[in-house]
Amino acid sequence: MRRREFILGGVATAWSVAARAQQDERVRRIGVILPATANDTEFQIWMGAFLQALAQLGWTIGRNMRIDIHWATADAAKIRQQAAELAALAPDVILTAGTSTAGPMLQATRTVPIVFATVVDPVGAGFIDSLARPGGNATGFLLYEYSLAGKWLELLKQIAPTIKRVAVLRDAATTSGTGQFAAIQAVAPSLNSEVVPINMRDARELERDVAAFARSPNGGLILTGSNLSILHRDLIIALAARHKLPAIYYERFYVAAGGLISYGSDRIELYRQAAGYVDRILKGEKPADLPVQAPTKFELVINLKTAKALGLTMPPALLSSASEVIE
Repeated sequence: MRRREFILGGVATAWSVAARAQQDERVRRIGVILPATANDTEFQIWMGAFLQALAQLGWTIGRNMRIDIHWATADAAKIRQQAAELAALAPDVILTAGTSTAGPMLQATRTVPIVFATVVDPVGAGFIDSLARPGGNATGFLLYEYSLAGKWLELLKQIAPTIKRVAVLRDAATTSGTGQFAAIQAVAPSLNSEVVPINMRDARELERDVAAFARSPNGGLILTGSNLSILHRDLIIALAARHKLPAIYYERFYVAAGGLISYGSDRIELYRQAAGYVDRILKGEKPADLPVQAPTKFELVINLKTAKALGLTMPPALLSSASEVIE
């Protein structure tokens, strides 16, 4: 019997003869590419949920599964490089995060099955043919639909009714950045608000543009979802506090770090569901036949300490409907 080696925690481990005799499953290789460093706390949490869900489905590292995680950082060139290297390994299936990793991965391979966990607009980005029938080698889960972006402006006006001008921080280089802004712009007239796009590129430009916006009164911020939003998360929270701008975010971790309010899908749940699609693909189903699914679980998180610093009083109805209130 040919000797097999399994990877557990990055360390090669040779199994005993008895263990090999009991092993009758082929070890499946799962590739993962993430736009973060290995010490990124949030991505560690999401990956933990993914691995836990796989374990519940019967996949065990060292027994019937091997994981190759590529921490590609947020640098676009490094992501492309890591995507090419991962594709060359020809794993059985690849998990990606959002657009910033799904796009390069699809450029690197059109044959290896890909499951994306948190893409906003996979059709607009050209990743799939349609949500119902993806048609190629990729499928997965939406972080949210564009209509949710309009809800962000509604919530911002609820907690700060005096807001007249709203800066929308976006990544204009992606279809989702443009789409989210359009959804916010569509509801702005009915909420008596003017929306101003601020394109996120580098930290210095972002700091300058937010400072310029804040020179006029009655302003607020909306942060749309993108890899740049995660990359600049600490700076964005700090800028909102420095310029006394009420801000709404699309993800809980911004509020946990000092942001005012967030409303968005439960990313942990999306990574768990992604594990379900990985399991189905490993068992023989094709990505082309697995519909892309929209999230069903959403979280409203409020930071009362930040609200107090901004002189805001949260509406009781909003507090009672919150998934979490941080004091």
